[in-house]
Amino acid sequence: MAESSLEKRPITASFQTAEERHDLCNKKLSFLGRFPKRYVVGIMAFFGFCNIYALRANLSIAIVAMVAKYNVTNESSTLIEPGFDWSPKQQGLILGAFFYGYIFTQLPGGFLANRFGGKFLFGGGIFITAVLTILTPFCAQPNITLLVVVRVLEGLCEGVTYPSIHAIWAKWAPPLEKTRLAAFAFSGSYIGTVLSLLISGGLFSAGYKWPSIFYLFGSFGILWFVCWCFMIAESPAKHSTITDTELDYIQSSIGYTEEQTENLLPPWLDILRSPALWAIVAAHFAENWGFYTWLTELPSFMKYALNFDLQNAGYLAALPYFVMGLVVMNCGLLADYLLARFEMSVVAVRKIFTCGAFLSQMVFMVAAGYVMTPVAAIVCLTIAVGLGGFAWGGFSVNHLDIAPQYASILMGISNTFATIPGIVSPALTGVIVSNQHDKGEWQVVFYLAAGIYLGGCVIYGLFASGHRQSWAEVPTGYMSQVDENTRDDL
Repeated sequence: MAESSLEKRPITASFQTAEERHDLCNKKLSFLGRFPKRYVVGIMAFFGFCNIYALRANLSIAIVAMVAKYNVTNESSTLIEPGFDWSPKQQGLILGAFFYGYIFTQLPGGFLANRFGGKFLFGGGIFITAVLTILTPFCAQPNITLLVVVRVLEGLCEGVTYPSIHAIWAKWAPPLEKTRLAAFAFSGSYIGTVLSLLISGGLFSAGYKWPSIFYLFGSFGILWFVCWCFMIAESPAKHSTITDTELDYIQSSIGYTEEQTENLLPPWLDILRSPALWAIVAAHFAENWGFYTWLTELPSFMKYALNFDLQNAGYLAALPYFVMGLVVMNCGLLADYLLARFEMSVVAVRKIFTCGAFLSQMVFMVAAGYVMTPVAAIVCLTIAVGLGGFAWGGFSVNHLDIAPQYASILMGISNTFATIPGIVSPALTGVIVSNQHDKGEWQVVFYLAAGIYLGGCVIYGLFASGHRQSWAEVPTGYMSQVDENTRDDL
């Protein structure tokens, strides 16, 4: 829409507080029987992240069935289940290839989402990954080169998704709802992991072969993309069926419109010199270091250090993700409740959620190195990962607090650094733990993770901010994106 076609509309009930406008908007929509479109965006983003992690995790599940099984004796080895003769090193390369692509598109994805919008970047990243997933069985060969290339491409495509979703929330999420909307969407990552574990196990139990995993989850991703394209608009003003009540509430609460920020160039030097940004980076790095340490090393720790066979207890692997999904899903509601009802400052809520989660995880991470039973290890893991979910109601939304119009770029920067633990942590653990039966060596791994949690807690506690930064100011004054004469054409 051309700028000349824009006209200013007065903000309805401008004397009301943001909380009162929020309640009034939802009451009117409820009375009209119209489900708020911003919640539709939240639900579709949730299922988008379910697909993102299901598409990411499917190979780690399927590879167990893809690799040949041998019965090895002192003198010979007998093939007991046919498959690919991939060595452990080759399997590690295949599984790690995703992250080598993923880390390189975080910042470009943030910039592109800021420049062109997040709808098709978020949806397109999932769609292309879904297509590549369906093609994976045809690329699985004794020579792993083609499969590695496919996994790198999948990582490149999924790398744009986290930054681009913040470009969507910058236009769709009112301040009093952004934590619940963003956290609810992020919780889909963990629910998606649980579903992928359960569904994949069900397929194997039903007698289906490993290619069915890729066909099924790839099909889910394509189906989601079709729904996303038809149901979601880039911004509230471009949605064809949004009510004027909801449109005015979103725009007046955010304080600016898409047209007011679309030509603003990112102040790169100011962004990179911002202590508030690097506080988020430190927190994001710390959370992912601990998470990837648990994710990749718990089975080995329990099998070798605790002498526990996980083969018949696969459901336990899904428990921590399920608990974290529930915590992340609800921590946003709690954060917004504290902001609205108790009028706590944004920075206080962000620091309480992030630093509180890190300190709790630090305790249970250290405790895990001293437990003597598998049950105690699972309890420590579940509590640590679950409490870590509260951090997603803190630092993960903080980009939208300090620079909403550049939030996709900030997420691209922080998630670039936060991807490093997925590459470095497993390799470093392999160096530290030379004897997997030695609990003392495992304790070093857990102390290291606890120390990184503490460092992230201190840095975030000292430098985090809840205020819009001076370099992120936008032209003041609410300007409606909707011309009354063209409203029906949208």
